[in-house]
Amino acid sequence: MVRVEIQSIAVRYGTFWAVKEVSLEIEPGEIFFLLGPSGCGKTTLLRAVAGLSRPAMGEVLFNGRPMNTVPVHEKNVGFVFQNYALWPHLTVAENVAYGLTTRGVDKESQKSRVATALSMLSLSGLEERYPGELSGGQQQRVAVARAVVVEPDVLLMDEPLSNLDARLRAEMRTELKALIRRLGVTTIYVTHDQREALSMADRVAVMRDGAIVQCASPRALYDEPANEFVASFVGETNVFEGEVKRVDDDIVEVKTPFEVLKATKGSLEVAKGDAVHVLVRPEDIAVGAALQGSNIVGGRVTDIAFAGGIEEVFVEVQGAVRVHVMRSLKDAETLELGETVEVAFDADRARLFKSPLR
Repeated sequence: MVRVEIQSIAVRYGTFWAVKEVSLEIEPGEIFFLLGPSGCGKTTLLRAVAGLSRPAMGEVLFNGRPMNTVPVHEKNVGFVFQNYALWPHLTVAENVAYGLTTRGVDKESQKSRVATALSMLSLSGLEERYPGELSGGQQQRVAVARAVVVEPDVLLMDEPLSNLDARLRAEMRTELKALIRRLGVTTIYVTHDQREALSMADRVAVMRDGAIVQCASPRALYDEPANEFVASFVGETNVFEGEVKRVDDDIVEVKTPFEVLKATKGSLEVAKGDAVHVLVRPEDIAVGAALQGSNIVGGRVTDIAFAGGIEEVFVEVQGAVRVHVMRSLKDAETLELGETVEVAFDADRARLFKSPLR
Protein backbone atom coordinates (compact mmCIF):
# COMPACT_ATOMS: atom_id res chain seq x y z
CA MET A 1 0.00 0.00 0.00
CA VAL A 2 1.13 3.51 -0.82
CA ARG A 3 1.58 6.55 1.38
CA VAL A 4 0.79 9.80 -0.43
CA GLU A 5 2.45 13.06 0.56
CA ILE A 6 1.28 16.38 -0.84
CA GLN A 7 3.91 18.99 -0.07
CA SER A 8 3.01 22.68 -0.53
CA ILE A 9 1.17 22.04 -3.79
CA ALA A 10 -0.08 25.19 -5.54
CA VAL A 11 -1.86 25.36 -8.89
CA ARG A 12 -2.31 28.59 -10.81
CA TYR A 13 -4.42 29.47 -13.85
CA GLY A 14 -3.12 32.81 -15.08
CA THR A 15 -3.27 35.08 -12.04
CA PHE A 16 -5.81 32.90 -10.23
CA TRP A 17 -4.50 30.48 -7.60
CA ALA A 18 -6.88 27.50 -7.68
CA VAL A 19 -4.86 25.64 -5.02
CA LYS A 20 -2.79 27.54 -2.45
CA GLU A 21 0.19 25.63 -1.02
CA VAL A 22 -1.74 22.62 0.27
CA SER A 23 0.12 20.01 2.33
CA LEU A 24 -1.38 16.65 3.30
CA GLU A 25 -0.20 13.19 4.35
CA ILE A 26 -2.44 10.28 3.40
CA GLU A 27 -1.69 6.96 5.05
CA PRO A 28 -1.44 3.62 3.21
CA GLY A 29 -4.89 2.13 2.64
CA GLU A 30 -6.66 5.24 3.93
CA ILE A 31 -9.94 6.45 2.44
CA PHE A 32 -9.28 10.18 2.33
CA PHE A 33 -11.87 12.74 1.26
CA LEU A 34 -11.49 16.24 -0.15
CA LEU A 35 -14.75 18.00 0.73
CA GLY A 36 -15.88 21.47 -0.19
CA PRO A 37 -18.19 23.63 -2.30
CA SER A 38 -17.90 23.98 -6.06
CA GLY A 39 -14.85 25.97 -7.12
CA CYS A 40 -12.89 25.43 -3.90
CA GLY A 41 -9.99 23.65 -5.68
CA LYS A 42 -10.60 20.04 -4.66
CA THR A 43 -10.76 18.60 -8.19
CA THR A 44 -7.74 20.67 -9.24
CA LEU A 45 -5.79 19.23 -6.32
CA LEU A 46 -6.88 15.69 -7.25
CA ARG A 47 -5.76 16.24 -10.85
CA ALA A 48 -2.40 17.51 -9.59
CA VAL A 49 -1.95 14.26 -7.66
CA ALA A 50 -2.82 12.31 -10.82
CA GLY A 51 -0.46 14.40 -12.93
CA LEU A 52 -3.29 15.80 -15.06
CA SER A 53 -2.64 19.33 -13.76
CA ARG A 54 0.90 20.65 -13.40
CA PRO A 55 1.48 22.45 -10.09
CA ALA A 56 3.21 25.82 -10.09
CA MET A 57 5.03 24.72 -6.95
CA GLY A 58 5.22 21.85 -4.51
CA GLU A 59 5.64 18.09 -4.83
CA VAL A 60 3.56 14.91 -4.75
CA LEU A 61 5.27 11.78 -3.41
CA PHE A 62 4.21 8.12 -3.41
CA ASN A 63 6.06 6.21 -0.68
CA GLY A 64 8.66 8.96 -0.69
CA ARG A 65 9.17 8.91 -4.47
CA PRO A 66 8.66 12.32 -6.20
CA MET A 67 5.93 12.00 -8.83
CA ASN A 68 5.67 15.44 -10.47
CA THR A 69 7.82 14.51 -13.46
CA VAL A 70 6.59 10.91 -13.78
CA PRO A 71 4.31 10.52 -16.85
CA VAL A 72 0.68 9.84 -16.01
CA HIS A 73 0.69 6.39 -17.65
CA GLU A 74 3.65 5.33 -15.47
CA LYS A 75 2.12 6.31 -12.12
CA ASN A 76 -0.20 3.31 -11.83
CA VAL A 77 -3.05 5.49 -10.65
CA GLY A 78 -6.71 4.58 -11.08
CA PHE A 79 -8.96 7.57 -11.84
CA VAL A 80 -12.76 7.59 -11.75
CA PHE A 81 -14.11 10.70 -13.45
CA GLN A 82 -17.33 12.48 -12.54
CA ASN A 83 -18.84 11.81 -15.98
CA TYR A 84 -17.38 8.25 -16.05
CA ALA A 85 -15.54 9.00 -19.37
CA LEU A 86 -16.40 5.63 -20.91
CA TRP A 87 -15.64 5.01 -24.58
CA PRO A 88 -19.10 4.78 -26.24
CA HIS A 89 -17.82 2.61 -29.12
CA LEU A 90 -16.21 0.02 -26.83
CA THR A 91 -18.01 -2.76 -25.00
CA VAL A 92 -18.01 -3.03 -21.21
CA ALA A 93 -15.18 -5.58 -21.34
CA GLU A 94 -13.16 -3.42 -23.73
CA ASN A 95 -13.65 -0.31 -21.58
CA VAL A 96 -12.50 -2.14 -18.46
CA ALA A 97 -9.52 -3.64 -20.28
CA TYR A 98 -8.41 -0.30 -21.72
CA GLY A 99 -5.87 0.48 -18.99
CA LEU A 100 -4.44 -3.02 -19.20
CA THR A 101 -4.03 -2.70 -22.96
CA THR A 102 -2.12 0.58 -22.65
CA ARG A 103 0.11 -1.09 -20.05
CA GLY A 104 0.98 -3.95 -22.41
CA VAL A 105 -0.71 -6.71 -20.39
CA ASP A 106 -1.15 -9.88 -22.48
CA LYS A 107 -4.62 -10.85 -23.71
CA GLU A 108 -5.00 -13.91 -21.51
CA SER A 109 -4.18 -11.96 -18.33
CA GLN A 110 -6.47 -9.17 -19.47
CA LYS A 111 -9.37 -11.56 -19.84
CA SER A 112 -8.87 -13.02 -16.35
CA ARG A 113 -8.43 -9.65 -14.64
CA VAL A 114 -11.39 -8.07 -16.42
CA ALA A 115 -13.61 -11.00 -15.40
CA THR A 116 -12.50 -10.59 -11.77
CA ALA A 117 -13.13 -6.84 -11.79
CA LEU A 118 -16.57 -7.25 -13.37
CA SER A 119 -17.47 -9.88 -10.82
CA MET A 120 -16.43 -7.61 -7.93
CA LEU A 121 -18.68 -4.85 -9.31
CA SER A 122 -21.65 -7.15 -10.03
CA LEU A 123 -21.27 -6.65 -13.79
CA SER A 124 -20.80 -10.25 -14.93
CA GLY A 125 -22.94 -10.96 -17.98
CA LEU A 126 -22.74 -7.40 -19.29
CA GLU A 127 -19.35 -7.81 -21.00
CA GLU A 128 -20.64 -7.30 -24.56
CA ARG A 129 -22.95 -4.39 -23.87
CA TYR A 130 -22.07 -0.80 -24.77
CA PRO A 131 -22.21 2.14 -22.31
CA GLY A 132 -25.33 3.53 -24.00
CA GLU A 133 -27.14 0.30 -23.16
CA LEU A 134 -26.42 0.58 -19.43
CA SER A 135 -28.14 2.37 -16.56
CA GLY A 136 -26.35 5.18 -14.72
CA GLY A 137 -25.46 2.87 -11.86
CA GLN A 138 -24.05 0.25 -14.23
CA GLN A 139 -21.97 2.87 -16.05
CA GLN A 140 -20.60 4.04 -12.72
CA ARG A 141 -19.62 0.47 -11.84
CA VAL A 142 -17.87 0.05 -15.19
CA ALA A 143 -15.86 3.23 -14.53
CA VAL A 144 -14.81 1.88 -11.13
CA ALA A 145 -13.96 -1.54 -12.60
CA ARG A 146 -11.75 0.14 -15.21
CA ALA A 147 -9.93 2.03 -12.44
CA VAL A 148 -9.34 -0.95 -10.13
CA VAL A 149 -8.52 -3.60 -12.77
CA VAL A 150 -5.03 -2.13 -13.19
CA GLU A 151 -4.39 -2.80 -9.47
CA PRO A 152 -3.53 0.86 -8.86
CA ASP A 153 -1.19 2.10 -6.16
CA VAL A 154 -3.56 5.00 -5.58
CA LEU A 155 -7.26 5.26 -6.48
CA LEU A 156 -8.53 8.77 -7.30
CA MET A 157 -12.27 9.45 -7.48
CA ASP A 158 -13.81 12.72 -8.63
CA GLU A 159 -17.45 12.95 -7.48
CA PRO A 160 -18.23 9.48 -8.91
CA LEU A 161 -21.77 9.36 -7.48
CA SER A 162 -22.96 12.86 -8.34
CA ASN A 163 -24.91 11.74 -11.45
CA LEU A 164 -26.90 9.06 -9.62
CA ASP A 165 -30.29 9.43 -7.96
CA ALA A 166 -30.50 9.61 -4.16
CA ARG A 167 -31.40 5.94 -3.58
CA LEU A 168 -28.68 4.62 -5.89
CA ARG A 169 -26.14 7.01 -4.36
CA ALA A 170 -26.88 5.61 -0.91
CA GLU A 171 -26.47 2.04 -2.16
CA MET A 172 -23.25 2.83 -4.00
CA ARG A 173 -21.73 4.55 -0.97
CA THR A 174 -21.92 1.27 0.92
CA GLU A 175 -20.70 -0.81 -2.03
CA LEU A 176 -17.78 1.49 -2.85
CA LYS A 177 -16.57 1.65 0.73
CA ALA A 178 -16.69 -2.14 1.04
CA LEU A 179 -14.84 -2.55 -2.27
CA ILE A 180 -12.08 -0.09 -1.33
CA ARG A 181 -11.65 -1.80 2.04
CA ARG A 182 -11.39 -5.18 0.31
CA LEU A 183 -8.79 -3.89 -2.14
CA GLY A 184 -6.84 -2.06 0.56
CA VAL A 185 -5.90 0.67 -1.91
CA THR A 186 -5.05 4.20 -0.80
CA THR A 187 -7.96 6.33 -2.01
CA ILE A 188 -8.45 10.07 -2.46
CA TYR A 189 -12.07 10.93 -3.08
CA VAL A 190 -13.47 14.34 -4.07
CA THR A 191 -17.04 15.33 -3.19
CA HIS A 192 -19.22 18.29 -2.26
CA ASP A 193 -21.66 15.91 -0.51
CA GLN A 194 -20.99 15.98 3.23
CA ARG A 195 -23.10 12.83 3.73
CA GLU A 196 -20.76 10.88 1.43
CA ALA A 197 -17.73 12.18 3.30
CA LEU A 198 -19.10 11.51 6.78
CA SER A 199 -20.28 7.98 5.95
CA MET A 200 -17.29 6.75 3.90
CA ALA A 201 -14.10 8.54 4.93
CA ASP A 202 -11.38 7.70 7.41
CA ARG A 203 -10.38 11.37 7.33
CA VAL A 204 -11.71 14.44 5.58
CA ALA A 205 -9.97 17.63 4.46
CA VAL A 206 -12.45 20.48 4.14
CA MET A 207 -11.40 22.94 1.43
CA ARG A 208 -12.35 26.55 0.82
CA ASP A 209 -10.89 29.03 -1.66
CA GLY A 210 -8.02 26.71 -2.61
CA ALA A 211 -6.88 26.00 0.96
CA ILE A 212 -7.44 23.36 3.64
CA VAL A 213 -9.69 24.72 6.39
CA GLN A 214 -9.65 21.62 8.62
CA CYS A 215 -8.48 18.02 8.31
CA ALA A 216 -9.86 15.47 10.75
CA SER A 217 -11.97 12.36 11.16
CA PRO A 218 -15.66 12.70 10.23
CA ARG A 219 -16.65 12.59 13.91
CA ALA A 220 -14.15 15.29 14.87
CA LEU A 221 -15.26 17.54 12.01
CA TYR A 222 -18.86 17.25 13.13
CA ASP A 223 -18.33 17.53 16.87
CA GLU A 224 -15.34 19.90 16.93
CA PRO A 225 -15.44 22.12 13.82
CA ALA A 226 -12.51 24.52 13.59
CA ASN A 227 -14.65 27.44 12.50
CA GLU A 228 -18.12 28.47 11.41
CA PHE A 229 -17.57 27.49 7.79
CA VAL A 230 -16.82 23.87 8.73
CA ALA A 231 -19.68 23.76 11.23
CA SER A 232 -22.13 25.02 8.62
CA PHE A 233 -20.80 22.98 5.69
CA VAL A 234 -20.48 19.67 7.54
CA GLY A 235 -24.01 18.92 8.67
CA GLU A 236 -26.93 21.19 9.52
CA THR A 237 -26.65 23.90 12.14
CA ASN A 238 -28.56 26.84 13.58
CA VAL A 239 -26.66 30.15 13.67
CA PHE A 240 -27.74 32.83 16.14
CA GLU A 241 -26.02 36.22 16.04
CA GLY A 242 -25.46 38.07 19.27
CA GLU A 243 -23.23 40.04 21.61
CA VAL A 244 -21.45 38.79 24.72
CA LYS A 245 -23.30 40.12 27.75
CA ARG A 246 -21.40 38.30 30.48
CA VAL A 247 -18.61 35.77 30.96
CA ASP A 248 -18.83 33.64 34.09
CA ASP A 249 -16.01 31.07 34.24
CA ASP A 250 -16.80 28.68 31.36
CA ILE A 251 -20.32 29.98 30.68
CA VAL A 252 -20.90 32.86 28.27
CA GLU A 253 -24.19 34.74 28.16
CA VAL A 254 -25.00 36.04 24.69
CA LYS A 255 -27.69 38.62 23.98
CA THR A 256 -29.52 37.71 20.76
CA PRO A 257 -32.54 39.34 19.08
CA PHE A 258 -34.86 36.89 20.83
CA GLU A 259 -33.25 35.81 24.11
CA VAL A 260 -30.11 35.75 26.24
CA LEU A 261 -28.51 32.40 25.45
CA LYS A 262 -25.92 30.50 27.45
CA ALA A 263 -23.04 28.66 25.84
CA THR A 264 -19.83 27.08 27.06
CA LYS A 265 -16.76 29.15 26.27
CA GLY A 266 -14.36 26.29 25.61
CA SER A 267 -11.00 27.53 24.35
CA LEU A 268 -12.45 30.68 22.76
CA GLU A 269 -11.33 33.95 24.37
CA VAL A 270 -14.24 36.38 24.54
CA ALA A 271 -15.06 39.51 26.50
CA LYS A 272 -18.17 41.56 27.18
CA GLY A 273 -19.30 43.36 24.04
CA ASP A 274 -17.75 40.94 21.55
CA ALA A 275 -19.86 40.09 18.52
CA VAL A 276 -20.30 36.30 18.35
CA HIS A 277 -22.35 33.58 16.73
CA VAL A 278 -23.95 30.76 18.68
CA LEU A 279 -24.15 27.54 16.67
CA VAL A 280 -26.41 24.64 17.69
CA ARG A 281 -27.04 21.41 15.78
CA PRO A 282 -30.74 20.73 15.08
CA GLU A 283 -30.58 17.33 16.77
CA ASP A 284 -29.33 18.97 19.99
CA ILE A 285 -32.52 21.01 20.37
CA ALA A 286 -35.70 19.70 22.01
CA VAL A 287 -39.15 20.96 21.07
CA GLY A 288 -42.40 20.66 22.98
CA ALA A 289 -43.88 21.84 26.28
CA ALA A 290 -42.48 22.10 29.81
CA LEU A 291 -38.91 21.46 28.69
CA GLN A 292 -35.67 21.60 30.65
CA GLY A 293 -32.30 23.00 29.61
CA SER A 294 -29.88 25.90 29.97
CA ASN A 295 -31.74 27.73 27.19
CA ILE A 296 -35.53 27.69 26.83
CA VAL A 297 -37.26 29.89 24.27
CA GLY A 298 -40.92 30.12 23.32
CA GLY A 299 -42.09 30.16 19.73
CA ARG A 300 -44.57 28.97 17.12
CA VAL A 301 -44.34 25.93 14.82
CA THR A 302 -44.18 27.20 11.22
CA ASP A 303 -43.30 24.02 9.34
CA ILE A 304 -43.02 20.27 9.90
CA ALA A 305 -41.19 18.00 7.45
CA PHE A 306 -41.52 14.21 7.72
CA ALA A 307 -38.33 12.29 6.81
CA GLY A 308 -38.91 8.64 7.69
CA GLY A 309 -37.98 8.02 11.32
CA ILE A 310 -36.87 11.64 11.65
CA GLU A 311 -39.04 14.76 11.76
CA GLU A 312 -37.78 18.26 11.05
CA VAL A 313 -39.58 21.01 12.93
CA PHE A 314 -39.17 24.73 12.29
CA VAL A 315 -40.08 27.11 15.07
CA GLU A 316 -40.24 30.89 14.73
CA VAL A 317 -39.19 32.71 17.89
CA GLN A 318 -39.16 36.41 18.74
CA GLY A 319 -37.38 38.59 16.18
CA ALA A 320 -38.56 36.38 13.28
CA VAL A 321 -35.66 33.98 13.95
CA ARG A 322 -36.30 30.44 12.74
CA VAL A 323 -35.03 27.53 14.80
CA HIS A 324 -34.46 24.21 13.02
CA VAL A 325 -35.04 21.08 15.12
CA MET A 326 -34.49 17.44 14.14
CA ARG A 327 -36.06 14.81 16.35
CA SER A 328 -36.76 11.11 16.38
CA LEU A 329 -40.44 10.27 16.01
CA LYS A 330 -40.17 7.45 18.53
CA ASP A 331 -42.16 8.48 21.63
CA ALA A 332 -42.27 12.10 20.37
CA GLU A 333 -45.33 14.19 21.12
CA THR A 334 -47.43 15.22 18.14
CA LEU A 335 -47.03 18.81 17.01
CA GLU A 336 -49.33 20.92 14.85
CA LEU A 337 -48.64 23.87 12.56
CA GLY A 338 -49.18 27.15 14.39
CA GLU A 339 -48.87 25.51 17.81
CA THR A 340 -47.12 27.46 20.57
CA VAL A 341 -44.15 25.47 21.86
CA GLU A 342 -40.79 25.79 23.56
CA VAL A 343 -37.38 24.94 22.16
CA ALA A 344 -34.60 24.05 24.57
CA PHE A 345 -30.91 23.14 24.48
CA ASP A 346 -28.10 22.90 27.00
CA ALA A 347 -25.16 25.30 27.08
CA ASP A 348 -22.67 22.50 26.42
CA ARG A 349 -24.36 21.76 23.08
CA ALA A 350 -23.86 25.33 21.82
CA ARG A 351 -20.63 26.41 20.14
CA LEU A 352 -19.31 29.96 20.07
CA PHE A 353 -17.42 31.61 17.21
CA LYS A 354 -16.20 35.19 17.00
CA SER A 355 -15.59 35.39 13.28
CA PRO A 356 -18.60 36.28 11.12
CA LEU A 357 -20.12 33.50 9.05
CA ARG A 358 -19.28 33.84 5.37
